[in-house]
Amino acid sequence: MITRRALLAGAAASAVAPLEAAEPVTLASAAKRAGLIFGASIDDSAFNDPAYLDLYRRETQMLVTDVALKFDWLRPERDIWNFGPADRIVAAAKASGKLVRGHTLIWNDNAPAWLKRLSGREIERVFDEHIERVVARYAGALHSWDVVNEPFWPMDRKPGGWRDGPWYAAMGPAYVERAFRRAAAVDPKTKLTLNEAQCDNDGDWGRSIRPLLRGLVDQLLDKGVPLQAVGLQSHLQSEFPRNYPEFARYIEGFGAKGLEVYLSEFDVNDKAFPDPVEGRDAAVAALASDFLASALSVPAVKLVVTWQLSDRYSWYRELARKRMIGLGRLPRPLPFDEEFRPKPLYRAMVGAFEARRPPK
Repeated sequence: MITRRALLAGAAASAVAPLEAAEPVTLASAAKRAGLIFGASIDDSAFNDPAYLDLYRRETQMLVTDVALKFDWLRPERDIWNFGPADRIVAAAKASGKLVRGHTLIWNDNAPAWLKRLSGREIERVFDEHIERVVARYAGALHSWDVVNEPFWPMDRKPGGWRDGPWYAAMGPAYVERAFRRAAAVDPKTKLTLNEAQCDNDGDWGRSIRPLLRGLVDQLLDKGVPLQAVGLQSHLQSEFPRNYPEFARYIEGFGAKGLEVYLSEFDVNDKAFPDPVEGRDAAVAALASDFLASALSVPAVKLVVTWQLSDRYSWYRELARKRMIGLGRLPRPLPFDEEFRPKPLYRAMVGAFEARRPPK
């Protein structure tokens, strides 16, 4: 029998017991409940800005090397290996219990001048050496690697729509298979990704790349090449044609082949939207909502990565400062503004994550 004294003691204890605090909603927590991983690219700007680094700690599950592992940044000269920035990212992720994604081992763009001066045979040796040394350094530390980035660029007018550059010039299309096999031989446990741009674009540009990427994926899988995921950058362009349900049907095809799909560099270029910030931010959020509603309906989509977190550090800002995209205003393509305050895009992303049913 419960005595009056015990009842009163229990009531008193209940009155003073602290209520369990609800977990604050973040991009990371909303994504996790949706069966997704949310990450963002990061570079030294975050390590020089404590408030920005705190934003990564709070909002992300994954850190993605932005420029730190791109060939030209990592190897400005043949005998210089600048691993410091990438090592900082990996150490920061480990300290905060986050995943790391490597971007990118092989890309035909932005090759340093010293590489372009080599013979084809020397380029092959550098290719193999580079993959083996870099993959070995981070073996076991990464969730996934962008092994080859943007293999196609029809504007280069190469047969098959291939992007031109030193790797392609030395080895032809075979460089892709060679890269995946070498990376897997060094680190067989990390997920290996083929990353491509513009497939979300429903204009001629995107439509020309989609079948090329699908064909390359089929060739690699038919040959037994170790490929686990396809990355689709998803730098949404407000001025380009779009048909996001059609894009979702396209990426469903990769899922049917047993591959994971990563929305690997997500942001929204607001170039075509009106100048006033309030209306522009609303338009960015609406465009992102439409895209994510379609893309996240595909169970194979496992990862969403924004390219940086704050407008202050967006690559579009850097382009605007260099007057390369002709804007008389600063772009606002990311979920947080210059002061790291959440924007309508942030709420759109959280809403899209919350609306997704986790794959069973």
